[in-house]
Amino acid sequence: MSTPEGIVVPGLGATQRRLLELLKRGGECTLARLEEEIRLNRETLRIHLKSLAAQGLVERAGVQRGGPGRPHVLYRLTAAGEALFPRREGELLGELASFLLAEGRSDLLEEFFSDRLARKREEAERQLAGLRGRARLERIAAFLSEEGFVAEVTDTVGGPRLRLSHCPLRGLVAVSDLPCRFELALIEALAGDQLDREAFIPEGSHACVYAPASPPAPRRRGAGRRPA
Repeated sequence: MSTPEGIVVPGLGATQRRLLELLKRGGECTLARLEEEIRLNRETLRIHLKSLAAQGLVERAGVQRGGPGRPHVLYRLTAAGEALFPRREGELLGELASFLLAEGRSDLLEEFFSDRLARKREEAERQLAGLRGRARLERIAAFLSEEGFVAEVTDTVGGPRLRLSHCPLRGLVAVSDLPCRFELALIEALAGDQLDREAFIPEGSHACVYAPASPPAPRRRGAGRRPA
């Protein structure tokens, strides 16, 4: 059996990768089924499965009953284990956006993101109810992390910053700036304040960093007067 080259996890050996592929193909497998496919003794397989379970990649899925003897434990992939296999949603979404833009239907993208902004804001506001200041900012970061942005609040000399270290929509951002515009609009709506984007992943930064917008510079006396 070939080893799934798409699975890349530091410290994951060939046997463990083969186990993951078998569980992916079979859905749920007993130890006997895995032993038959890989041809390793059960104790060695148990050690590998225990290691994969400790990494959060495999879990028990109940037991299989039937026939004489003890019931057989079933194993399956966790959501984290499933996520190791290649996915193409981002690539497809980017292609869809490119198609809509080429067809002159940018209005559909605008409408989609406008609707998404409203839904995400409503969802987040329920979690932010009653929170103010730093606590609210921390909860905004937690909400964004749940959305895949790996967000955190960092302290700087100029005050707290909201840092997003991952962009889960890079495939789409490469085609349109709409995700970035609506991302900023959502964060501002939740924070209740205008923000400055101090760093930007699409421009080569490691993270997108947001800070409270700087107040406008005071107007100097006499500025703007027309000469006599």
